[in-house]
Amino acid sequence: MKTPVCHLCAQVMERSERATEIHYRGETTTINLPGWYCRCGESTHDSADMVVSDHALNLLKARTNGLLEPDHIAKIRKRLKLSQRKAGEILGGGPNAFHKYEKGKILVSKAISNLLKILDHDPKALQLLESKKGSI
Repeated sequence: MKTPVCHLCAQVMERSERATEIHYRGETTTINLPGWYCRCGESTHDSADMVVSDHALNLLKARTNGLLEPDHIAKIRKRLKLSQRKAGEILGGGPNAFHKYEKGKILVSKAISNLLKILDHDPKALQLLESKKGSI
C-alpha cells in the first residue's frame, strides 16, 4: 500500500498503533489501535484495523452486559465435547455461530450465554437438547 498523505495538512502519515479509548454504557477500555497516523492528530484506518476495535467493543459489551466472553464460551463448549458446528446445531445460532462467538467477531446473545452457563453447571442437561424429540 502506498503511504497515505494527510488530507488535512498534507504531511506523510506513519503506520503505528495508538492508545484509543472505547466507551460503552459508562464503561471504558483502552486498546492499541493500528492505523495510519499524522502528527496533526488525524488518522485513517482500514477494515483490518477496525477488526481490532470491533473485537474490543464486543468484549467490553460482553463484560458490561454480564455475557460470557469468547474464551469462556470456548472452554465450556470443549468441556461439553462439542465441535463448534455441533454446538451451533444443538444450542442454536447455526453452523458457524460458535466460531464467530469464540473469535469475538459477534456478541453472544443473552439466551445462548445463559444456556452455556447452565450447561457448564449441569453438563448432563445437554442430553435433553440432543434428543430428537426435544421434550422432557
